[in-house]
Amino acid sequence: MTEQTCILIGAPVDSGKERRGCLMGPDAFRVAGLTEALEGLGHKVQDAGNLRPRPAVTPGEMPNHVHEPAETIGWTEALAGAAEAAMQEGLPIFLGGDHSLSLGSVAGVAMDAARRDRPQFVLWLDAHSDYHTPQSTASGNLHGTPLGYVTGRDGFHGFPEVKAPVPEENICILGLRSVDAAEREVLQASRIRYADMRAIDEAGIARPLSAFLEDVAKAGGALHVSLDVDFLDPSFAPAVGTTVPGGATIREAHLVMEMICDSGLMTSLDLVELNPFLDDRGRTAQVMVDLTASALGRRVFDRPTHSFAYERAAS
Repeated sequence: MTEQTCILIGAPVDSGKERRGCLMGPDAFRVAGLTEALEGLGHKVQDAGNLRPRPAVTPGEMPNHVHEPAETIGWTEALAGAAEAAMQEGLPIFLGGDHSLSLGSVAGVAMDAARRDRPQFVLWLDAHSDYHTPQSTASGNLHGTPLGYVTGRDGFHGFPEVKAPVPEENICILGLRSVDAAEREVLQASRIRYADMRAIDEAGIARPLSAFLEDVAKAGGALHVSLDVDFLDPSFAPAVGTTVPGGATIREAHLVMEMICDSGLMTSLDLVELNPFLDDRGRTAQVMVDLTASALGRRVFDRPTHSFAYERAAS
């Protein structure tokens, strides 16, 4: 793995859903040894501390059932600016915070990619597709809307304009197992790639990921990876307010991150939905740190070539 400058950006976002606790996530990642793990792999680490949301107001067009829209708009503005700036310095790692932080992190890195004339790709590791809009979400929780926002769907009144929307075909979701009827309909009509847990059970997780990474490489794209705690089975990672049984195993998750590392394509990373209040003696935080280390070079044996790694993973 090439030495990188990893920029840790704390985003204690807790406005994207009603159940509180994710605001403690950034410090939990630090306590779990994220900096030490990355430095042990030879990377430079800059900890930018924790962001604060910018002042914002709730727009009149926002549905009444949406939870804390003004605060989430403020976080989106702050994160988009921080993400775009951090891309000039190295590889930003956004420490969440609930998944609504990705409204800003993805929008910001996509702006940087557009300026560099590179296509932006997004790998979404999640039990949910997060493709709602403020109008379509029944729960009113904005952590279920980031992919809707960054692809340019309508209805995000009051949010910053998405100046560099991510093409749907440049998004791949792995680990789906909780998608409501309204979201399923629009997702199936979209060009977003996805593999739910049944598809993964039947054919493995390496095949769809390998195909996606190959397309990113061919396009010379920038790759943003968004890792939600609930991508994992809750028996391994209980510290999340949206537990859905039947998620990825630890070994499947490490394979994903190792393949990302082998590709050399990742340019930014989200670590989201960690709620330390629900954790078991820091177990989930440590799992997320270990997965981050796998994405950035930790391995048992070095593999000779990228193509060899893909062939082994796909076999």
